Amino acid sequence: MIELTGLTKRYGDKIAVDQLSFTVRPGIVTGFLGPNGAGKSTTMRMLLGLDNPTAGDVRIDGKHYADLKDPLKYIGALLDAKAMHGGRSAYNHLLCLAQSNGIPNSRVSEVLDTVGLTQVAKKRAKGFSLGMGQRLGIAGALLGDPEILMFDEPVNGLDPEGIHWIRNLMKSLASQGRTVFVSSHLMSEMALTADHLVVIGQGKLLADTTMADFIRENSRSYVRLRSPQQERLLDVLHQAGITAVTAGNGTLEVDGSTSEQLGELAARHHLVLHELSPQRASLEEAFMQLTAESVEYHAHSENGAPPPGTGWGAAPQQQKGA
Repeated sequence: MIELTGLTKRYGDKIAVDQLSFTVRPGIVTGFLGPNGAGKSTTMRMLLGLDNPTAGDVRIDGKHYADLKDPLKYIGALLDAKAMHGGRSAYNHLLCLAQSNGIPNSRVSEVLDTVGLTQVAKKRAKGFSLGMGQRLGIAGALLGDPEILMFDEPVNGLDPEGIHWIRNLMKSLASQGRTVFVSSHLMSEMALTADHLVVIGQGKLLADTTMADFIRENSRSYVRLRSPQQERLLDVLHQAGITAVTAGNGTLEVDGSTSEQLGELAARHHLVLHELSPQRASLEEAFMQLTAESVEYHAHSENGAPPPGTGWGAAPQQQKGA
């Protein structure tokens, strides 16, 4: 378990982390999200004692990282896949870590096999691709068979097979009752991996909730309808006190009613529907909605407008019943 209480980090006048308090619990994958500059990397570095907090406290299974004997047996972390001696082979890199943490040498071959690097175990790390470096970094995190795993951008540089592998690995580790804390900018992957989310912006805690609750609370859900009898459908919806808005391509969007209710209403009036589909926002859309005011670096197109897809856009034009 990882516990943060009022964790704060200042660099001169800049507050990188601002009174963060949350708990990363065992048995689930906890995603750690935030825009660039939100303070995620600084927070992770403080967890491992690489940066000292200005205020607050962080504990690993009730202890400060500095008080852990053979820390790799408690927590394994991947923060920077390039943080290794390039002149050492993959095997010798892990062997040094094992011997300095009281880990049996036999464990080195085991984790190399787990991450798929057995065939290149004797090759120097400086010749590794980005994806191979990531795998070696993950092997280092697994070396002590710790109860707590922490990964920063673990899929960076991995091919589709590697991404699928690391996703299943994190889920498997959590299913064993371990604590898994992972930071990533790849929202589509996080949506498939994480059970719980901690979201920060400008160093402050914005959300600490389940994946499902996060999406529901920070996005719009609606039902999309399409019918060759659109005008009559609008009349029926209006008579039932239901507001519909047009959304282009001959579709209507309805808030506040379920697809079952709308389907039954259409059936009672013998209306043909070509589409009746409940729509739920993606994790990316919910994340952008919540963190819109916390983004430190805004990109703009050449005419000065935000790039397409970075905002929610104008509301659809209301039709009958609005």
